[in-house]
Amino acid sequence: MSDRMGAPSPGRFITFEGTEGGGKSTQIQILAERLKSEGRVARCVREPGGTALGEEVRSILKHGFHGHPMTAESELMLMNACRAQLVREVIRPAIAAGEIVLCDRFADSTVAYQGFGREMGWERVRPVIDLAVGATWPHRTILLSVPVEVSEARRASRGSDASGRRDRFEEEDRAFFHRVEAGFRAVADADPHRVRVINATREVEAVAVEVWSHVRDLF
Repeated sequence: MSDRMGAPSPGRFITFEGTEGGGKSTQIQILAERLKSEGRVARCVREPGGTALGEEVRSILKHGFHGHPMTAESELMLMNACRAQLVREVIRPAIAAGEIVLCDRFADSTVAYQGFGREMGWERVRPVIDLAVGATWPHRTILLSVPVEVSEARRASRGSDASGRRDRFEEEDRAFFHRVEAGFRAVADADPHRVRVINATREVEAVAVEVWSHVRDLF
């Protein structure tokens, strides 16, 4: 494991980031299947969620609390409460056991969505993130990039979930997602060794090939 993660371990931690409609879930599944075909143990988790506590809070974060508005500060704290639980209950033990953890969103999403999208600022969200994750940072982050207009079209095609509820993040306006996009660019610029940007407007198979090219050196 990297210096940021503490003592060496055979496990690896890979995160997938990007705005809505970038194909993160699909690419995680493809990578997980490839790793399993090579005899590796791949564990897929998501944020917010991934634990019993996290899944309860996810519903509030994604769909609101009985229709009441949520402040940016509350959103930030709830998101990182889920993250703190996921790190300690799932991610750290899995990595220590030699597993490869593939996570759909992690701390970079908070920088992009709360720091930039909600305009809270990097300097306000980073201390909260640091408290939640400690030294547990990804070995590699795959940033699946799509233009805001493509994201909008993909979000519109998805519609509501099985219960008929709309995602409160996906309901945000174009200006919000332009800020989120700027946030992800800032994250990538700040840590180019860890964060690898991939054009996700291409065919699924082409994106999967490039994803593998950016993570295979970890193994």
